[in-house]
Amino acid sequence: MKVIDSIVTQAASMAVIRRDIHAHPELCFEEIRTADLVAEKLAEWGIPLQRGLGGTGVVGIVKNGSSARAIGLRADMDALPMQEFNTFEHASRNAGKMHACGHDGHTAMLLAAAQYLAKQRHFDGTVYLIFQPAEEGGGGAREMMRDGLFEKFPMEAVFGMHNWPGMAASSFAVSPGPVMASSNEFKITIRGKGGHAALPHNAIDPVPVACQMVQSFQTIISRNKKPIDAGVISVTMIHAGEATNVIPDSCELQGTVRTFTLDVLDLIEQRMRQIAEHTCAAFGVDCEFEFERNYPPTINSAHEAEFARRVMAGIVGEAQVQGQEPTMGAEDFAYMLQAKPGAYCFIGNGDGVHREMGHGGGPCTLHNPSYDFNDELIPLGATYWVKLAEAWLAPDD
Repeated sequence: MKVIDSIVTQAASMAVIRRDIHAHPELCFEEIRTADLVAEKLAEWGIPLQRGLGGTGVVGIVKNGSSARAIGLRADMDALPMQEFNTFEHASRNAGKMHACGHDGHTAMLLAAAQYLAKQRHFDGTVYLIFQPAEEGGGGAREMMRDGLFEKFPMEAVFGMHNWPGMAASSFAVSPGPVMASSNEFKITIRGKGGHAALPHNAIDPVPVACQMVQSFQTIISRNKKPIDAGVISVTMIHAGEATNVIPDSCELQGTVRTFTLDVLDLIEQRMRQIAEHTCAAFGVDCEFEFERNYPPTINSAHEAEFARRVMAGIVGEAQVQGQEPTMGAEDFAYMLQAKPGAYCFIGNGDGVHREMGHGGGPCTLHNPSYDFNDELIPLGATYWVKLAEAWLAPDD
């Protein structure tokens, strides 16, 4: 493994920064302390920066030479609204908030790369260091773009990285095409006519309508879309009734839809609406159908994914660069990839043995209250960022 020596030398200090961020988690668009810390470090290393994109976003600018070429490297900064189970020294000090997805580590890896790039500058062009807020449901990538991210900082391509529990800590994964799904939510309200449970003929019961609807939705997956096209419909909430002997007036269904393509998403939304409305009509009840599209699918462009793979292989060897198994999880870096070529990769976080005494009893998986980022990744992830930028902006011979 070819990790940059000077980054390894600074790894301990970067781990201190990472743990400080972990101990002070901030939610979507509330990353004021984290953004202050990032801006302070960039300024300390002589890196010009701009704040305020997407509310609390920070963009560092590292230039060298005369080339107009530019690359963007992105890390997310926000935490999750959940209580941490870990009790080690750097556990969350903010009740109900936790870095359970490793964004503290993502920020630390990009800061480590920033420090090296600012000092060495073995490239010709500009590296934009994008510290993004509100990935966890807030669409911070979209908000930074609305504030002119790509107009103010024109770049040829943009790259993102996420730690991946269960993968060996010395490995990467990247592939072209869809690697994470779109995330969408629905809410269906079925309005019937309440009454006594002993006199169902005097009521119009919305509950069997909901049951029929839930079963029918799965025929969209099995009979409407092509079998080779991925799609998931999950009804995760059903709310109805207040007493065992009362037929309720209404029943509410909520859940999510995930796909790898917008065409499949269009099909699922259309068929869900048709099934919901026609099923309600058949039972003589009213239907309110709401469908909200959140994050689009994360789709890596082929050239950039292959470019990233070659850089990774040069660091850890071909055998440690895996194909990226697509996941039905979602990621708002997808917005950036809709606007620019780029690639979103995984870096292995290990199996959890890195966690210190005092960690929670649960597994070291994403969005788990016993999770902790593996600090051993900081020099490896930072080396990847540096080598990627240097290779992309290599001077012409």
